[in-house]
This record gives sequence, structure tokens and C-alpha cells, in this order.
Amino acid sequence: MFKSFNRRSLLLALTITLLSAAVAEMSYRAGWADLAENAYSDLWHRLSGLRHSPEHVALVVVDDQALQEYSDDPLVFWTPHIARASGVLRQVGAKIVGLDFLFAISPEGWLRKMTPLESDLSRTYDIPFRNEIGSGKLVMVGAKVSGRDYDDFLLPHRDYLLAIPDFDFTAGIGLADLYADSDGNVRAFMAAPPLREAPQTAVQPMPRLTLGALLAVRATGQNPLAPAWQLGGRRIARSDEMMRIGYAGPPGTVTRISLSRLLAPDALKDPAVQLLKDKVVIIGGESMGMNDLHSTPYSSGMFGRSGSLMSGPEVQANIVETLLSGKTNLPLADTTRIAYFLLLLGIAVLVYQRLAPWHGLLVFTAVFFVGALISYLMFNRYVLVPLAHLQIGLIAGYVGVYGLRLTAEERARARVTHIFGRYVSDEVVEMLLKSKNLPNLGGESLPVTILFSDIRNFTTISEKLSAQEVVEMLNTYLERACAAILAEGGSIDKFIGDAVMAQFGSPVPYPDHALRAVRAALAMQRAAADFQGWMGKRFAGRDLPEFHIGVGIHSGDAVIGNIGSSQRLEYTAIGDTVNTASRLEGVTKDLGCGIVISAQTLSATGFRAVTGKHESLRVKGREQPVEVFEVIGLNEEGNQHGDKQAI
Repeated sequence: MFKSFNRRSLLLALTITLLSAAVAEMSYRAGWADLAENAYSDLWHRLSGLRHSPEHVALVVVDDQALQEYSDDPLVFWTPHIARASGVLRQVGAKIVGLDFLFAISPEGWLRKMTPLESDLSRTYDIPFRNEIGSGKLVMVGAKVSGRDYDDFLLPHRDYLLAIPDFDFTAGIGLADLYADSDGNVRAFMAAPPLREAPQTAVQPMPRLTLGALLAVRATGQNPLAPAWQLGGRRIARSDEMMRIGYAGPPGTVTRISLSRLLAPDALKDPAVQLLKDKVVIIGGESMGMNDLHSTPYSSGMFGRSGSLMSGPEVQANIVETLLSGKTNLPLADTTRIAYFLLLLGIAVLVYQRLAPWHGLLVFTAVFFVGALISYLMFNRYVLVPLAHLQIGLIAGYVGVYGLRLTAEERARARVTHIFGRYVSDEVVEMLLKSKNLPNLGGESLPVTILFSDIRNFTTISEKLSAQEVVEMLNTYLERACAAILAEGGSIDKFIGDAVMAQFGSPVPYPDHALRAVRAALAMQRAAADFQGWMGKRFAGRDLPEFHIGVGIHSGDAVIGNIGSSQRLEYTAIGDTVNTASRLEGVTKDLGCGIVISAQTLSATGFRAVTGKHESLRVKGREQPVEVFEVIGLNEEGNQHGDKQAI
């Protein structure tokens, strides 16, 4: 229902908005929902598809075609092929070439081992490759290896290290390490990863930058050891801070040509090769047998379909493109983000105040989708607008508004739900909440029908079962017995060992409470008969007595309310009616019947109970005898005359 605004509600809305925005901002700074933000960002990647065409980088790949054309040459002996390809790239004007293959062994070393006498080939096989390294245009790849005290490096063979100009490993070797988030997706990179260097290597020109960062720096002619570089129109600090990769598109987006085309005799005339002029070119493997594949934001497909993995060389190419183009998703400035939170959360809180809670959920959903649309549109403008943390603020606002809206009546109704939810069915609780006359928890005298039931020969049964089996049996039976009581609108007052006490007519004042109690007792009797089959199967061969129950029912006035100590209160019924019902349950043993009701209960049912045995007995606690009847059925049509005569 709509509520009008007033000064107090506006002040309250402002307070809740500020608190909700503070929660959203605090969660953002603490990174509480970073995993969810990454999931949304991945979704925006997949929805966007191709974001832009890479202009600064290209790939030369060792694919299945190249492997087939040079199938006689093991990859370790491909250094002459790499040298030829690098030479072609230099001639067409590529800015820098990155080799995403780690040649940790030398073909010349293998040839020296295989031939008894040193041959010219064992000395000259790698000359073209070493010459390309010496040109300063070919950057090799290495990897960081974490040690116990210091980090070490996995580097190319020493023959190739000696060919690096001025032995400047910092400029000649890039680290191929890629960093995955906790879910396995590669979303970010470091320009200069932290290194725990041994004292003897700390002053040497060892590899310092990751491959993508080094290629971007070398392509722009800047010093790899500079404290910062100008790349893509921005100042990029030489640090170990994570930077987001601005993926240009899904796997296959970066331009690539097969290595075999660069090895062709007329490679320099190939238009595809000529297009590599002024580009950073990465040579890497993308054949079926190579396992250099990584999960990226595109790896989870839409609608449950699995997406494609991206090759390591293409991930490196995206890092180069990110740095040189400047196209990467940057977070909102702090002030802009806080203003954004305040705006959307303020709108949501104001509308929350005017609507009922269920309608407020619709507002929550609507504002969330508006935030999602803004986040997606700004993502395509390379701005990261938080969505998951906005959700946290929306939840905080919703809880704040509707939590504070609870009136004294609503709190009392919540208390009723808490108290009676344990005793009655959900339908009865709902009736209580809709009723204008809630139960008087302080105590009142009401006309009710009390039902007591217990299990016959329970002691004998329990002596033949383990403690765990006794609990299992009780829980299984009581589940069925209670279902019969709750189905008739009764409330479970308490469990006393194997006995159940239930009341009908409170907390909901049914006028036919006695009839409901008798129907429940008959249903419990049927449930007990079915349970005998369960006992026979579950405890076969245990020589247990047959499973039976006794039920006693009496109607009259009882005092009902919250009774107990300050530490523990229980909503229950007390008085003579309760005591008599308990005694009647014991009478079932003496009469040898399953259900016994008093004359008061029989009269209250409208004499619809079909009775059997009939006696007048003295029960403990009462001076006057009690007229009791065995119940063997129920005539829903009513049989007032016959039953009255039976009395």
C-alpha cells in the first residue's frame, strides 16, 4: 500500500540511503563481491563479442598446417625456421618480434652428442637464430620459478643468452607468466611481477617484465627499467599492480597467419605478411597438440554452453594491445562511484517507503536491471561500473526500510508466528495472522478439546532396541501422528516421552473443535496401523510386540497462555480438562480399546462419533465418575438420536 511522504519519512529515507551507500562503498573497497563483479564483467564480454579490431599486434602461429609441412623436423630443431620467419618480419617492418617458445635446449648440443666427431653442422646450425637474437628485434621468453628462499628463472639455452645484445636480459627476455583469478580465468596482468632475487642476481640485467609489457615498451622505444612509461596515452608505472586486460574479443580475434606463410619463398610479397608492418608480432604455438590454453572471460558460454579457451600467445597479444591502444576497462573515480550509489539507492529507498514489501521486491529487481544496463553500456565505453556492490546496497536499503517499518502490531504478529509456528500447521498460523483477535499470551480460559496419545508397550519395545533405534522409531511415528493432528487444525502442545498432547480450539477458536479432535484420533489410529508395517520391515526378527496407540479426549474449559519461568516460557493449556484427558488416555488400557472420549466430547461432536464400549469410571483427581465411550468411527452425517440414547 502506498504511504504519503512527510518530513520524518524523508529524513528516514535519507538516513537509510546514506547507510546503504556506505555499505555498498565499504563492500567495494573490501572486495566482498569481487567474484560476482568478475562474473558480471565476464557476461558483458560474452554479450559484447568483438569489442574492437586489434591495430597494434598480430600473431604468427605454429599451427597444424606448419607442423604438417615440416613434419620431419622436431620442434627443438625449428630454430632455423624461427630465424627465417623473424628475418622476414624484420624486412617487412615489424616493430618487435616476441617468441613465445622457450628453447631451453640447443640443437647444436644434440648434434654434438649424436655425432662422434664434431661437425660443421654442430657449430653452425643455430647461427641464423643467434643472429636474429643479436639483431635486438627478437625478444625471447622465460619464466619465473619460485624457490624456497629466492625466485629463479627458467631461461633459454645459454647459447641463445650469449647472443642477446650487451647481455641485457631485461630487454631481451620477457616472462611468460600469466596470472589467473581464483576461478581460473585470466583477467589481469602485471607489468613487473615481484621477484625474490638472490643478492648475486639483483644487480644483474635479469628478466624483469612480463612478455606483453616488455614488447609494448620495446615497440615504443622506451627503457624497460624506467620507473614508468607512456603507453596508450596513459602513464603506466613499472609496478606489480594488477591491470585489467582489455580483451579485444573472443578467441580468434587477433589477426594471425601461419608460420608456413613466412617460410614460403615469396613470403615478402604475401599481402598478409606485408600487413604485419609496424606491428608487434608474437610467434607462438596454436596447434592441436599444444596445451598453452587459458580460461578468459569468454570461456564460459551463454546459456550453459561452454566457450572456447584462448591460447597463451593470444592472451599475450591482448596484453600488448591493451597497453598500446589504452583500451582497458577502468573503474569509476571514487567520487563518481559514491554519487552513483547515492542516486540509485536513494531512488530505490524512496520507492521502497511507498510500497508494500512484495512490491518493494519488484522495485529492487527493476533498479537492479537499470544498474545492469548502465554497467553493460559503460563497459562498452571501457568503464567499470560496479553492479554486485550496488546489489549489496539495494539489499541493505530494502532491509532497512522494511525492517524499520514493522509496527507494534506487526511485531506482535511476528511473535505469534514465532510462538505458534512450532505447534500448529502453516495454515493455522496464517489464520492467526489474518485474525484481528490475536491470542492472549498472558492467559485466558477457553473452551477446548484436549487429546492425549501414547504408544502401547513402549517400554518393552525400547528394551529390545538400541538408543538410536528408539529415537528413529519415535521420530518416524511422531512425524505421522503430528501430521494427522495438524491436518485437523490442532496444535501440538508438547511431547512427553512417547506421549503427545494436542489441543483443538486454541489458538484458533474452531467451533467444531471436538469433532476435529475425534477425526484426528481416528487418523492417528490409521497411521499407527500403517506404522506396524514399517516396524515389521525395519526391525524384522526382533520379536517386538505389535505397535498400538491409546488416545484419550476430553472437552471443557482450560486456562491457556504462556506459562513458565523468565528463562523459558511455553504456550500450553492447564486445568482439570487437561488432567481428565490425560487420565482417559490411561483408561484405554483398562478398556482394551484404542480411542476413548468423554461424554462432554461426544456431546460436543453433535453425537457424530460411532461408539462402542461405554462405562462410567472413576479417574484419579476427580471425585465424580466420568462417563467414557470407545470411538470406533465417525458419522459425518450425524446420528444424534441413536447416540443420545446410548448415553
